[in-house]
Amino acid sequence: MTGADLRTLRRNRGMTLAELASAMGRSVGWASQVERDLSRIGAEDLERLAAVLGVAPALLSQPVPEAAREEGRIVRADRRRPIGDRHEGLFETLISPDLTDSFEIVHSRFEPGSALETPMQRATQEIGFMLSGRLDLWFGPEKFTVASGDSFRIRNEPYRWANPHAEPAIALWVISPPVY
Repeated sequence: MTGADLRTLRRNRGMTLAELASAMGRSVGWASQVERDLSRIGAEDLERLAAVLGVAPALLSQPVPEAAREEGRIVRADRRRPIGDRHEGLFETLISPDLTDSFEIVHSRFEPGSALETPMQRATQEIGFMLSGRLDLWFGPEKFTVASGDSFRIRNEPYRWANPHAEPAIALWVISPPVY
């Protein structure tokens, strides 16, 4: 993870540098140095930082690019950062090279039988594009089933999902601002 990624995550959660430092039990100077890539985060701090930001620790560790010239530009399929297992049966990876843009792109795999039972709402705008499979979506009480080639939009509204179908559902998401 770059310092710019950390800054994006912190700001998108409405946290000041002082609030982040306090939550980490560290000084503002330490947090500032990490955000400016002048200091690196140790393993113990990485776990705590992930908890403070509400993200998977794997998101905060950035794999070394195949070649220095690819850094910030190319993400190889086998080098994507896992976002974590926020919901059982949902596996997500970050497709974006980092979190410094005004959006992020996420690859999601919804296993058969998986579901988000309790509606969630994020202060984001999201576009989903179904690469394969089918997925049931609820926006409030309205249910929709989307399939390969379909797309959908979520604008800061409660939604939930389920995959009661026999095959995995795979979607590509564009989310603004970055929340993972």
